Parts: sequence; structure tokens; C-alpha cells
Amino acid sequence: MSTSASHDERMANLTFASVYPHYVTKVEKKGRTKAELHQVIEWLTGFDEKQLREMIDQNVTFETFFDKASLNPHAHLITGVICGYRIEEIENPLTKKVRYLDKLVDELAKGRKMEKILRS
Repeated sequence: MSTSASHDERMANLTFASVYPHYVTKVEKKGRTKAELHQVIEWLTGFDEKQLREMIDQNVTFETFFDKASLNPHAHLITGVICGYRIEEIENPLTKKVRYLDKLVDELAKGRKMEKILRS
């Protein structure tokens, strides 16, 4: 599935700090913890707690966020539909990475077991 150039540009310019509180709210509303959210983010990006806080404090865009990340080698195992897009069909690499993160947060909020979320 091809995303539009304007959609991909919006993804690139969106700041991680603006989306992060929504991730926290989503998982906590469903009985999961911020620590679990951070575990999922660290699995995907390699960012520890301190680095994650720096990304938020610096108000980095998703483009910068994922440029600095060390994407997990098993990230390609994240498949399915999120926000109306089939992840494995997204052509733009940055948009795909953002949707990887969205999918992991969604799975966490839906109560999926951590060992299944953290694919290996």
C-alpha cells in the first residue's frame, strides 16, 4: 500500500514528544504501565530510559527519532493493519517505522503478552 507524499511528510515532521503522552494514556487506560511502554519502545529503537527522555525533551521529529534509533533486527516481523494501513505494504521506510511503533503500542494496550509483542 502506497501512502501519499503528504502523509509521509506529516509522519516525518510529527514530533515524538507530541505523540508520546497519547501512547502513555492509551496503555495506562487499558491497565498496562509506562514501564511496559518503555520496554516496547526500547525493544524497537534501542533507546533506554535516559535516551527516551532526551528525545522528548529535545522535541525531536519522528524523522530524527528514527534516524538516531537502532531498529531491532526483528522489526520486520511486525505485521498487520494499523490506522488503516497494512504495515508490510508501506513503502516509505520512515512511515513504516512509525507504524511499527504504533502497532506495538496497540498490541500492548490490547493486552497481548509481552513475549509476543517483543518478537524474536
